[in-house]
Amino acid sequence: MKTRAVIDTNVLFAGYRSKSPTSPDIRLLERWQAGHFTWLYSRDTLGEYARKLIELGIDPPLVRSFLALLVVAGEETPIMIFHERHYPDDPDDIAFLLCAVNGRAGYLVSYDRHLTSLDGFYDFRICPPVEFLTCLERQG
Repeated sequence: MKTRAVIDTNVLFAGYRSKSPTSPDIRLLERWQAGHFTWLYSRDTLGEYARKLIELGIDPPLVRSFLALLVVAGEETPIMIFHERHYPDDPDDIAFLLCAVNGRAGYLVSYDRHLTSLDGFYDFRICPPVEFLTCLERQG
């Protein structure tokens, strides 16, 4: 079964801003486009991607193009479970956590310490892109 992952906005933003072709953020986006993992999203994470990327200065047509690609190539996760024992301190991160829980993700990929500090409380890894890429490479 293909690895299932939720990608935090900060990783996506870093990939769009990176100038280095060897950047782990760019490599992560390339691995997704090559079909090496399933990108899980929910309605809430789509809204968060749109809002944050536009706030961070990404051109709105580029944001719309990415979201359209994600809707076609990713997997929508309906949120049925809303209550968890451990939540991140930042309320904006809850959508990503709930998407990972409800989507039976193997990974939640983020640079955000509010999320990475929760690693170990869930059945999935919460880790930065370099660790996620290493795990993908081990799987083949």
